[in-house]
Amino acid sequence: MSNQVNELSVNWATLWEALADERPHDVAVVLGDTEIQWGQLDERSARLASVFSQRGVGEGSKVAQLLFNDAAYLESIYALFKLRATPVNINYRYLQGEIAYILNNSESEVLVYHASLAERVVGMKDLVPTLKILICVNDVGSEFVPEEGHLDYETVLTSAAPAQRIERSGEDLLFLYTGGTTGMPKGVMWRHVDLFGALAFSGYQALGLPIPTTVQQVGSTAAQLASDKKSPTNLCAAPLMHGVALFLAMSSFVLGGKVILLNSRKFVAKELIDLSEKYSVTQLSIVGDAFAKPITRYLQSLEEEGNSLPHLESIIRITSSGATFSGEQKSLLQKYMPNATIIDMLGASEGGPFGIAMTAPNEDPIATAVFIAPPNAVTFNDETWEPLPRGSSTPGVLGVSGPMPQGYFRDEAKSAQTFKVINGVRYTIPGDYALINEQGVMQLLGRGSVCINSGGEKIYPEEVEVAARSIAGIADCTVVGVPDDRFGNAVTAVVSRLPGATVTTEELLSEMRKTLAAYKCPRHVLFVDAVYRSPSGKADYNITRDIAINLLKS
Repeated sequence: MSNQVNELSVNWATLWEALADERPHDVAVVLGDTEIQWGQLDERSARLASVFSQRGVGEGSKVAQLLFNDAAYLESIYALFKLRATPVNINYRYLQGEIAYILNNSESEVLVYHASLAERVVGMKDLVPTLKILICVNDVGSEFVPEEGHLDYETVLTSAAPAQRIERSGEDLLFLYTGGTTGMPKGVMWRHVDLFGALAFSGYQALGLPIPTTVQQVGSTAAQLASDKKSPTNLCAAPLMHGVALFLAMSSFVLGGKVILLNSRKFVAKELIDLSEKYSVTQLSIVGDAFAKPITRYLQSLEEEGNSLPHLESIIRITSSGATFSGEQKSLLQKYMPNATIIDMLGASEGGPFGIAMTAPNEDPIATAVFIAPPNAVTFNDETWEPLPRGSSTPGVLGVSGPMPQGYFRDEAKSAQTFKVINGVRYTIPGDYALINEQGVMQLLGRGSVCINSGGEKIYPEEVEVAARSIAGIADCTVVGVPDDRFGNAVTAVVSRLPGATVTTEELLSEMRKTLAAYKCPRHVLFVDAVYRSPSGKADYNITRDIAINLLKS
């Protein structure tokens, strides 16, 4: 693979150790009001590596993290990288059965969890034969005593000696479990070397820097950025258990940057703004409108109430991936963060970016759900799997070549569907449909797996959702198909209004018919207080469909 660090040397622990050795007193992470220096992060992670190693964790072992944003999240993932073990993320919203499914599917041997989630892991060893050890991180109070047989995180960590460093490989793995839009969660297997290559765009290329080819060059690039006072200070708004936040944090680390994390368990726009101003944040990493809207509403409320606005001139990049990021919200963010270049990336847990929409300061954003296709992005006929020429009027399945995962853990059939070799080139094809014109402008249509077949017509939810969200008074919208005697499936919009808005079904549909063909417009509109989304801001079509069906029955 060209323009990448040698596979024998690209291990994230090795890269982070080099930074810790070079800059031990520099702040690596800010978690709310707590600052963690590189030397502290490395030393505690090395101690935790000893704890894991003494209990049989080593090369290839799977260790799961059921954790909120916390120093323990970063310490445990760093410790596992040191041992060549494989981290497994678990969504902290999952209930016991879902947690057990991930642990069993990943063959995890250890679970690190927060005490406030303890009820969900009671009796977990009986449900997961491979699980040997549970380690509890106390986030309840200093007097908390773990369940019998569980280890206390801080006790075992502080009593351990730091592990010796070992030789590692770029072949080592990280598992990223993704719920996707349908089916059970799947474990995406990322090799360290491939993840480094995939993150090169958001890190090096977005800054106009060449991609390093040695560990030494990684260090020298970070040192040069520090010398030029251009080291990034990246505030990752999403939880670390979501790939967007974790991967963008990792990308900032190798640039010698500082990562700011929110301490609240629920997203609070004020906390993000206060931390951005306090630490002169240079980059915001968000997940589309799910984060942008609360931010802009908070700033608008300050303005309306006559309060002084925060100084956000330090923010020069806003990076988003994983959910729709509307042109309206981009324009509002530009108003309050005038020096920011907005980079809207169409990505997935399985790779990317598939498309990029970049908006410079004082520049109007392009239309919502429209991107520029990179040269390695292709659309395919979903029956013949032949590439479609750019400019074709036929919607195609979107694929991209380049650094990508090895596949899904223990799912060869699904891996073969998503990671295809076509005409000698390997592509990652998560299932999104798109149109790409001759100039490379891409219109995203939506995920094929949630495409609605209504009376023989195909309707892509993303297109309908974007139309609904653009209407004044609408806060959010997710579109699903519900069973219908006549049409097979009926397009159904689950919609929330902005505070004080009184948009009616008739008004909503009237506006939507101005931009959508009649067959794409919802047959049912269901207003709810809040549209359900995952902690990362992604739509959950399974849950939303159940909500819609139940509301229609009532």
